Amino acid sequence: MESRNLAIGILISLQSALGILGNVSFLFQYLLVYYNEHTLKTVDLILIHVFTSNSLIILSTGVPQIMRMFEWKRFFNDVECKLILYIQRLCRSLSITSTCLLSVFQAITISPNVSYCKELKIKLPKYVHLSISFLWILYMIVNMVFPMYTATKSNSKNKTKMRNFEFCPALNQDKIVESLYTVFWVFPEVLFSILIVCSSISMIVILYEHKKRVQCILSTHASTRISPESRATQNILVLVCTFLAFYTISSILQGYMALSFNLNSWLVNITGIISMCFPTLSPFVMSHESIISGFCFSCIRNRKGK
Repeated sequence: MESRNLAIGILISLQSALGILGNVSFLFQYLLVYYNEHTLKTVDLILIHVFTSNSLIILSTGVPQIMRMFEWKRFFNDVECKLILYIQRLCRSLSITSTCLLSVFQAITISPNVSYCKELKIKLPKYVHLSISFLWILYMIVNMVFPMYTATKSNSKNKTKMRNFEFCPALNQDKIVESLYTVFWVFPEVLFSILIVCSSISMIVILYEHKKRVQCILSTHASTRISPESRATQNILVLVCTFLAFYTISSILQGYMALSFNLNSWLVNITGIISMCFPTLSPFVMSHESIISGFCFSCIRNRKGK
């Protein structure tokens, strides 16, 4: 085993362990809340789906990479390859859409209580439950209908030469089908990323305007303490920047790998590490952002009621 492969294998192992520990610990926390209270807030329900998707992304991406780096298994058979790639794409899509759902839900929650928003806020929890169920069904069907890029039968005559840095053999697939799958895969990611940015900007604007009103009403001098609105804004920015940075780079790299004939081990390793960065960091970012935002939202409601 090369020292470089050993170092990358240790890095991916630590990243996977941290990600699984973070996601599973928060999932266990929400299960305890549900066991004690027999109910969950809408935000908690969305986070459960985000953390579940993240855990499956890390397992389906990290475990094969670790096995490849430590040379525990050269490649997987056809069924294993299809299952791994199916879970990767299914859970990646669900992670992105659930993150978008969380951002939009919070933006609507703190929006001004105008007439059309009041009715929407009342029905919003029901819409969220339906949306989550619809997204699971939709992406499960989409990822079953479209073929996988690299999963093929090991005894196929058209199989290309196996490279030592791949854990699944590759075949020359139909370029039209590949292009269609890329469109169905990339376009929703771009759309949901735009929605996350727009909803985050909306929240920041609302929090900033509320902070200015509160400072004018409650105090004539500047406070040295960081306001709940400022902390919520900081965490919203951290979440958006983390999401956009890692998922944008990951999408570009995976799109290049899907359409490229000249792959190298360095590109495969970097793509695997970057694709697990947001699932690894998101439980720490999103849980903290949810706590601060929740505190800020309660302050807004209390002050409006006075």
